[in-house]
Amino acid sequence: MSCFIVIRGPLGVGKSTIAKKLASELNGEYVDIDRILDENGLDKVSEDEGCIPAENFIKADNLILPELKKKLQNNQPVIFDACFYHKKHIEHLINSLPFPHYAFTLKAPVDVCIRRDSERSKTHGEGAAQAVHYLVSRFDYGTIIDTNNKTIDETFREILKHIPKKSS
Repeated sequence: MSCFIVIRGPLGVGKSTIAKKLASELNGEYVDIDRILDENGLDKVSEDEGCIPAENFIKADNLILPELKKKLQNNQPVIFDACFYHKKHIEHLINSLPFPHYAFTLKAPVDVCIRRDSERSKTHGEGAAQAVHYLVSRFDYGTIIDTNNKTIDETFREILKHIPKKSS
């Protein structure tokens, strides 16, 4: 199945857990955009924008796209995990990867995201959770899934309903 899947939403909504589970279920490549930003010094917040600029996300994409194109050409799905609070970032991936794609916006109220973040071993903090929630909530993209009052498995199964089954 040659496709890529974008899992977007605020921090604490369940993106990473869902994306990793999808990668495992689909025998796909899991891509943690935050890790790529961090490892390449691209995770710097712009004073002017109050967030990481779209250009930094695009630079991170460009570092990994050649390898991901090969995986897609070899029929391995790719699952992207990020907040994707810049529409330009999503559009860059879509324009750079000529393969079928599916995008999902995971949603939950900000207080739920703050609580979930506080329960992690490595928290980002209430201020970061509020800021990212605001940025992500500026637009919806793809299929919208409300994760509030849903288990990870329920959210996972809902996403799978939208992705074609791998043909033998």
